[in-house]
Amino acid sequence: MDPGVRGGAPGAGTALEGLTADETAFFQQGLAKFLDIEAVTGGQSDGLGPRFNSNQCLSCHSQPSVGGSSPATNPLIRIATLEGARNVVPWFITHNGPIREARFKRNPDGTNDGGVHNLFVITGRKDAAGCKIAQPRFLPAGNPLTGKGGNPNIVFRIPTPVFGAGLIEAIPDSAILANMKAQARLKRPLGIFGHPNAHLSGNANRSGNDGTITRFGWKAQNKSLLLFSAEAYNVEMGVTSQLFPQERDETPGCIFNATPEDAVNFTRKPNTAAISDVEAFANFMRMLAPPSPAPETPSTANGRAVFAKVGCAFCHTPSLTTGKAIASGSSTNPSAALSNRPVNLFSDLLVHNMGRGLADGITQGGAGPDEFRTAPLWGVGQRVFFLHDGRTTSLIEAIKAHKSRGSEANRIVERFNRLSTKQQQDLINFLRSL
Repeated sequence: MDPGVRGGAPGAGTALEGLTADETAFFQQGLAKFLDIEAVTGGQSDGLGPRFNSNQCLSCHSQPSVGGSSPATNPLIRIATLEGARNVVPWFITHNGPIREARFKRNPDGTNDGGVHNLFVITGRKDAAGCKIAQPRFLPAGNPLTGKGGNPNIVFRIPTPVFGAGLIEAIPDSAILANMKAQARLKRPLGIFGHPNAHLSGNANRSGNDGTITRFGWKAQNKSLLLFSAEAYNVEMGVTSQLFPQERDETPGCIFNATPEDAVNFTRKPNTAAISDVEAFANFMRMLAPPSPAPETPSTANGRAVFAKVGCAFCHTPSLTTGKAIASGSSTNPSAALSNRPVNLFSDLLVHNMGRGLADGITQGGAGPDEFRTAPLWGVGQRVFFLHDGRTTSLIEAIKAHKSRGSEANRIVERFNRLSTKQQQDLINFLRSL
């Protein structure tokens, strides 16, 4: 039985240990920006919309603390009609369900789509007079909690936690590739392979821009925290930046600000105020500490051993290590907080075939329609929703959903199913301790 979200104080949401005074100042600046609520015009807002999913980073990343994942109570219902907006809350957004991003598999002409179709528009808002664009059509409806059974052209993603993201960013490509090759003799008979997100000219790759391994997002589609934050600002909130300078919808009458809306401000003092929001978001995530596990018990200690024996650790690698000299504020003075640090993330950062049952039909880079990044498990004990679409709140259901036609996890799930009741419970207790 899954005991559910671990109680007690949040085991995450604080800064990395060992930050310098300057690093701490930029972490705090990034945290403040992470909490900002965006509007279309006015005040310090950068320019919400024209199409958006939410108006604040925190709304999607708040469980169990700032930087986490989808909270138990969904904030999007209130945001839908904020400031006079006339949005209808989509059927798959419910009070006690996960925050979801919607992607369409196909365009109306049958060609591949795969892009995000924002839930809301700024039409009707008091700060967006004259804008008249319509929400996408998400009907017919299905099961509002699982997201299943509705419009077959729509697939969902829930927010990924960003705890310890700077440590993940600081793992060398060579460490990821070495881990991929490790224990190949044991992985191969189980059907476990995995690869970095993309393939470039026949080589195991990585980023189509510079040939390095991408590692952030459900399909490991983003290379860096700066790219990750800028994409989210543009796609989720509709705010343009120097990385993504064009509006996603340029309908006349719905563009209210000069673009890019978020940029470096040459005139601001102190130096923390000069950087753009996307740089501030990246700094916050880069220096955000990983989750702290609960104290070990006999059950969780046994569960850790069972986790490894069953084979879960072949993909959910317990620990990797950052590079020996990782810069934050200076390339000549490596960050002590980020360099040569263990990263107990329980992920190999590769993408794996997860079978027909979890396939979402979307290809991103070299991650195909049935492939996903191995989700890091640190912090899973205080997470509410599981799998890429948030279809379940049960770790046991999430484990069993890994088994379907074509999945690399089939043999591992079969081993899990053959465990004794006590062994299964110990394994679940171990996961909830992370």
